[in-house]
Amino acid sequence: MLDRAMVIYLVCAARPNFMKVAPLYHALGANDRVRPVIVHTGQHYDVNMSDAFFRDLGLPEPDIHLGVGSGTHAEQTGKVMMAFEPICLLERPDWVVVVGDVNSTMACTLVASKLGVRVAHVEAGLRSFDRTMPEEINRLVTDALADLLLTPSSDADENLRREGIPGHKIRLVGNIMIDTLVAHLDRAHQSTLPAQLSLEENGFAYVTLHRPSNVDDRGTLERIMLELTRLARRLPVVFPVHPRTRKMLTEYGIPVDGKPDLKLIDPVGYHDSICLTERARFVLTDSGGLQEESTFLGTPCLTLRPNTERPITIELGTNKLTSVDQLGDDIQEVLDGRRGPGRIPPLWDGHTAGRILAALLEA
Repeated sequence: MLDRAMVIYLVCAARPNFMKVAPLYHALGANDRVRPVIVHTGQHYDVNMSDAFFRDLGLPEPDIHLGVGSGTHAEQTGKVMMAFEPICLLERPDWVVVVGDVNSTMACTLVASKLGVRVAHVEAGLRSFDRTMPEEINRLVTDALADLLLTPSSDADENLRREGIPGHKIRLVGNIMIDTLVAHLDRAHQSTLPAQLSLEENGFAYVTLHRPSNVDDRGTLERIMLELTRLARRLPVVFPVHPRTRKMLTEYGIPVDGKPDLKLIDPVGYHDSICLTERARFVLTDSGGLQEESTFLGTPCLTLRPNTERPITIELGTNKLTSVDQLGDDIQEVLDGRRGPGRIPPLWDGHTAGRILAALLEA
């Protein structure tokens, strides 16, 4: 038995990480055997994309802020490793908990593993089977090195076993994102954004797009915006524009003004996003988190990607993969009501953080 509280570093870097860290931070902080420490790598440095989420989720200011900022994948990974190593050496935490699949996830795992500090990976085992995606490389490396693999669904367990991960390292704990959603649903219902935008329940589309495959190619982005313009003639389209997407729209000179029902707005906070997801006729996204949230809320979702690391949202939920070529037909299918209702996957119940705490204490 330890004669002190276990020190557990919770690493977060990009917007989706914060929703995963928040319920875990609160669960760990309520246990006197544990001292959680929030480490913000600064991979997302835009105020609308990070600080606002800390406020929305009731998280304190990070205990440690590495401030790495942007850069290429190699630059960002290297900066995180260089900044995180002395932090680990200074205190030698009992666990480093990493979440998701961003560059910081892999970078902090590499540092901790080389220092002999145990690593737990929340959302372990998710696979798109597409190694052209940087996130897939991050997932593979992180899971190969982690000491405790905390999975959201049974397909993730199967992926890890197939890769030779021993069973004693794998724990099926459920989806941590749903913990945050459940905890904040009442506050999301208080959002005034739909009223500000004059949106009717079930009478608009909610769009989020940021992946390079969708926004970094001029032809692809032009076709997406053309489809959204067509859709906006039928019902309002709410499109909080990721900084990357806005940059490319400007760079390519793609016209977006003068279309009142195509509502391009600044990135929204977590509660506003959940409110829009729940009230929308459907969601169009390339985000992993929205695939999960829309499944829990029962909102049809079209994912503009050739694959997903969350296939359970297709098998059980409301999600469907689409492409630029197929987008118009898939939108029509949703508007015609030809999509059946989905189901909520097992253990997506709002209690995943407690199961993670139990797994850490047991390990």
